[in-house]
Order: sequence, then structure tokens, then C-alpha cells
Amino acid sequence: MEPQTKSLEEILVERGRVSPEDLRKVRRLQQERGERIERLLLDLGFVSEDDLLPVYSEHLGVPLVPRKELPDDAIEVPGLNVKFLRHAKILPVALGEDTLTVAMADPGDRDALHGISVVTGREVKPLLAKEKDVTEALEVCYGETAAEGAEDGDGLVEFLSEDEEDVDHLRDLASEAPVIRFVNVLINRAVESRASDIHIEPFENELKVRYRIDGVLHDVDAPQRRLQAAIVSRIKIMAKLNIAERRLPQDGRIKLRMMGKEIDLRVSTLPTLYGESVVLRILDRGSIVLNLQKLGFPADTRGEWEDLIVKPYGMILVTGPTGSGKTTTLYGSLNKVNSPDKKIVTIEDPVEYQLDGVNQIHVKPQIGLTFANGLRSIVRQDPDVIMIGEIRDAETAEIAVQAALTGHLVFSTLHTNDAAGAVARLLEMGIEDYLLASSLLGVLAQRLVRNICPDCRREVQGVATQRDVGRNVSSGGLVPESIALGTTYEGAGCEACSQTGFRGRSGIYELLLVDDPVRNLILKRASADVIREKAIECGMRILRDDGWLKVSEGTTTVSEIIRVTRD
Repeated sequence: MEPQTKSLEEILVERGRVSPEDLRKVRRLQQERGERIERLLLDLGFVSEDDLLPVYSEHLGVPLVPRKELPDDAIEVPGLNVKFLRHAKILPVALGEDTLTVAMADPGDRDALHGISVVTGREVKPLLAKEKDVTEALEVCYGETAAEGAEDGDGLVEFLSEDEEDVDHLRDLASEAPVIRFVNVLINRAVESRASDIHIEPFENELKVRYRIDGVLHDVDAPQRRLQAAIVSRIKIMAKLNIAERRLPQDGRIKLRMMGKEIDLRVSTLPTLYGESVVLRILDRGSIVLNLQKLGFPADTRGEWEDLIVKPYGMILVTGPTGSGKTTTLYGSLNKVNSPDKKIVTIEDPVEYQLDGVNQIHVKPQIGLTFANGLRSIVRQDPDVIMIGEIRDAETAEIAVQAALTGHLVFSTLHTNDAAGAVARLLEMGIEDYLLASSLLGVLAQRLVRNICPDCRREVQGVATQRDVGRNVSSGGLVPESIALGTTYEGAGCEACSQTGFRGRSGIYELLLVDDPVRNLILKRASADVIREKAIECGMRILRDDGWLKVSEGTTTVSEIIRVTRD
């Protein structure tokens, strides 16, 4: 592979990876800091590693290698010690009589290449690899994480008590380059991994870091326990929180530009026995799905839902536990009905994504802007469509019902297990049965299931499925016979899905339409079970049955449907 004669910046601009304006900003910063252009582009988020590395590889004439082509066994090279390899993020790949092949995060570092050549007496042939792939391979080969190996110290637990820590000391720790870089890498890798949350949890002898990917937590490499105060302080500074306050929970937000896109982080800190636990919720504006067709609705359910959301007035509810995709469904629905002739106002806690053409309000209970108070003001704004983030109390429920009865289309969410449970919950809140029967148009219950990774999907015969489900199949009823005995699919695990067998999520749905039979039951204050049975009799498909459709289509697995519909 021959190196390019054009500069890296010229190629990036030509191919639309970086805008000329962004490049001018980076060049100005380079003059101040003296760092390499490619490093600054990555650190400042003007370009993602996936976009930069193929161009960088072509520019240098150095092959780009994936993680699977890096060795998992250590190659001992005379003259090179492990501490240097970790610090420089260089991995020996092949050792010949006169040559040494190494994988590097930055093959453009000629000083490092020359130094290795002098020490080993061999010609050095560089390969380009992602930094996280090099550090992961170094850990596998040499037994420690690259982050820990780069730090000095004996690894003993040493942290200060609250009385010994002072604010200036914390601020100094948080301003050190390794801490800033660690936090940046932590967030960058989470975004690359499609994580929705980052959990940083202190325990007596370790600091644990976990990413929530497709709704499930996964452990990732963590720094030494003694860096906890510095890392938490760095995050607090970024979120404009009080770094001196460690006894009370705090909430904040961080806005970043990373991998070429805008990222919002919601930050929550919570005091625990061994220090502050921090959770960062990643809100990627570019990743929100506003197209109802892409959310996983079956065609018949989507048709009924789309007919429902264009009604001129009434109340429509979406139910399910936290993290079941309710807000995404509502945003997709608002996007569907959004048009120049409609005024749409939302009140949320918090506003997770910004929608064009929609007036969005963030509740602030500390100054009296609650859902109920905000909703009263919204109604006076002459809206056509109102979206309430969540009905939490009787007052909000009552105003929502009144708004639906007076010519507004009202969307909201409730935390109930199924669609029929939402009706019972509103009656329990004190809503009059005749008002609810007149205002409620429909209730959508939903869950999110993990999709089988398309790159490693394989068939599983019925015997394997039956074995996996165990006693439940033989005892009858949990899994339909056609699925238990037929062919289903699972993910074998590959690099694309981080060996989990799953990649991405989609919804399973239960849509309760409030027609005359259901309306009559509401007027009789019937229980949720009775309403559910009547709705099923009228053609409603329950959550689990919708899940079996996805299993039969090869979208997800039997165990995944059982996991999310266990209740």
C-alpha cells in the first residue's frame, strides 16, 4: 500500500469527513497545543474513529487491521519492556530475523518507530488498529489493562476520607490530562458500543464501570480505585455540578460533540457507602427513530395506531416500565402528526430529544413548574396536540382528561404492566368512569426485545428451544407448540455484536382500542382482568403473542420474549 501524496486534512475534506470550518478550528488549536491533527480531530469529536482510520490508513500507506487479526499470545521482543508497550499503545504482532511487525494506534509516530528500530535492531513494519483494539489485545497478552499499566503505583487501595479531601485538590486531580483523557475515552467507547447508559460504581476494593447495551449491563475495563475521586470530579465539572457536595444526590447535563455528532448526557450522582455512584444517560439526537415503521410495529397494529393518532381529540396512553421505549413511540407519533396547521406542545421531565416544530417544556418542580401547573398553562396556549411526559398523580390525570374532552388530542404515559391496567390505574386515581369512557381512545402497552445479530444468526431446531425453555414447555401454555417444536433462530456471537448474539432492539406491542364493549366495562368500573379478556375477545393481541410473531419471523429469541414479558 503506497502512501498518499495529499495531506490527511485535504483527503478528509474532499471526502466530506470534516468540514473546512471544523478543520480551521482544529488548526488554530494545533498551533496552541502542538498536537497532531488526527489526534485533535478525534479528541474534539469532529470525526469518528470509524471515519478517520480508513482514510489515515490510505494516507500513510499502512494496512488497517481489525481486532480479530491481532494476536492473543504475548510475543517477547528483546529490548522492549511491557511498560513501554502499554504506555505507547504498541502491540508486537510478528517477530522475524530482521523485521518486527507492530500494531499501533498511531503509525504516524515516527519517533516511536525509530526508537523501536534502534532498540531491537530490526526494521519495524507498522500496522494501524483502533486504540481500544490495541489496549484490549495488550491486556489479553500481558495480563493487565493498558490503563492500569500506564499508571504508576502498587495498585493498593488508597483513597481519602471526605474530611481529608478539599475542593482545590479535587479540581486539580480532575484537570490532569490522564483523567480528562480517560473520561473522554469512556464516553467515546460507550457511544461506539451503542450504550444507552454508563454506570461508574465504587466498591470497597474496586471501581466498577458498566455499559448498558440493548437494555443489559456489561462490565468494561475500569481504572484503579484510587482514581475514583478524580474521575467523578471531572464528570461533575463537565456537568456544572458542585464538586464539594458529596453527601447529596445531584443531577446535571453535559453537551458534547463526539464522533462527528451532537451528544447529550444526563448525569446523576448518588452518595453510596464507598463514594459517589455516577450514571450517565447517553442521548444521541441522531439515533432516535422517529419513523413508526422502524420501531417494530406489526403491520396491523401500526395501521390501527396510525388511525388512532390522527383523531381530532381524545386521550391516548402508552404504558410499560422504565426503559421500554414509551418516549420514543410518543416522539414517533408526534412526528407523524406534526404539520404546519397543528400546534403541538409537550411537557416532559426531562426533555430528552428536541423535535422540530414542537414547543417543548421541561418541568422544574423546585420553582413550581409541575406537570399539573404546566398543563394548565399549556391548555391556555390553544394547542391542537398535547404530550404529557407521564401522568404521575390524580391532579395531572384530571387535567389531561379535561383537555381531551375539550377538543385536544392528548398523549401521555403510565407505568403499568399491560394496557388494561392503565384503565384501572386511572379509575383508582379518582377519574370518574363516565369521563374516562368518553375521553380515552386507546392504550398501547410495549416492551423492548433485543434483536438477533444479523451477522451471526443461525437456526435452532425445536429440540434445542425446548431444552432452553425447560419445564415451562412441557407444563403447557408458555410457548406455542409451533414455536417450541419448529425452527427458530439465535445469535452465535461475533465481533459485530461483542459476542452477545444481539444487536439493536425493537418493540413488542399490545394495543387496547376503547370501543363500545370496552367503554361499557369502564362505565361498570370492571377490573383490569375483565377488560383484558373482553379486548382479547374483540381481537387484541397481547404482548407475549406479539413476541411470538417476532420469534417466528427470526427477529428475536424465545428466551428474550420470556425475559421481557415475565410479569
